[in-house]
Amino acid sequence: MAAPIRIAIVGMGKIAHDQHLPSIAGDDRFELVATVSSRGEGVGALPHYRTLDELLASDIAVDAVSLCTPPQVRYDLASAAIAAGKHVFLEKPPGATLAEVAMLEAQAAEAGVTLFASWHSRYAAGVAPAKAWLADRRTLGAAIVWREDVRVWHPGQDWIWAPGGLGVFDPGINALSIATAILPAFFLVDGTLSLPANREAPIAADLKFRDAAGAPVTMDLDWRQTGPQSWDISVETDAGTLRLEKGGAVLTLPGGEPQVAADREYPGLYARFADLVHAGARDVDTAPLRLVADAFLRAHRKSVEPFVE
Repeated sequence: MAAPIRIAIVGMGKIAHDQHLPSIAGDDRFELVATVSSRGEGVGALPHYRTLDELLASDIAVDAVSLCTPPQVRYDLASAAIAAGKHVFLEKPPGATLAEVAMLEAQAAEAGVTLFASWHSRYAAGVAPAKAWLADRRTLGAAIVWREDVRVWHPGQDWIWAPGGLGVFDPGINALSIATAILPAFFLVDGTLSLPANREAPIAADLKFRDAAGAPVTMDLDWRQTGPQSWDISVETDAGTLRLEKGGAVLTLPGGEPQVAADREYPGLYARFADLVHAGARDVDTAPLRLVADAFLRAHRKSVEPFVE
């Protein structure tokens, strides 16, 4: 059996604690050897550093890093890790721009290290069986409804409202990661972005896409929903309607009962990362980010009431 991949986490926010730490601990192909946090936060007795440069300059043996920082600062961190010969796991979205992700992919290829642009929602329980079922059907149209309460899911995260933070597309890109995995390729034809008067990123979006055959794909994003939250995709086909609910965790096929399975999104990501490292391969799919960039390029903008947390 190969030696464990010695990995460090960079950025010790909520997602690192909730998902990355337990996923690494639960996979014997990894060994967590250090953490990096500007707040100086560590994990138990493991070495911890305030900057990635400090870690790379230390005598800690590290094979890979997981970057759990906001996307606006991720390029320099990933580039430094690649230059140091480390494999890199990128939280979603993989960067603040498409160009920087393309540059990172080229740098990783030249250095001969793994770069993994992760999309955790693609590993939701219902996504793979939905993709398999749709492969033999003709898609007639799809509707994405992704509505949640930003005050619940992103409290105090000012970076998410800044350029590169994506606003409501931070969760919305999860829906697009699923849609681009299970549907024929589609592109934006029209849309509206709703931007609070005091913010630089949208709080809601209404988008219209179509695929090459003309089948429509609509997307309703809103960060102002209270009460029950909505993370749903429905796909009309020549064999009936497929539904993915709860972020892809629940799949209902035409005429069938809802299929529910345990959450294995982040363990699935780390299993994929380990496979890529051992194979000396890279996986850098930017399709979801490309569609978000297209929305900022082509959609109309309207100003809405200020957002005050």
